[in-house]
Amino acid sequence: MARLLRVNLRGLLAVQSRMSSDSSQLGELGKGAGKGGGGGGSVREAGGAFGKRQAGLEEKYFKDKEREQIEALRKHHEEEIHHHKKEIERLQQEIDRHKGKIRKLKHDD
Repeated sequence: MARLLRVNLRGLLAVQSRMSSDSSQLGELGKGAGKGGGGGGSVREAGGAFGKRQAGLEEKYFKDKEREQIEALRKHHEEEIHHHKKEIERLQQEIDRHKGKIRKLKHDD
């Protein structure tokens, strides 16, 4: 699970990086081929209402993916916190058990 989240986090960072670098090269989304050399497909190259719609759908897709990845990461961290709290409780019980043994040894003297 941790490996999957690392991969998803890398994907999230790649998407954010791509979005920040592409925005300077695209000009206005849906207005035809961008300045960066890549058109983004025939619909976006044509421009017009369909190009704007396609650009909007793509933006929504990436935002939804980013939201899903952030939610998965949040859930992972919550599970980690829960696990560590349980581990703290277990270790505290071990400490108490050892202290009890020490008290018993002192009492036996």
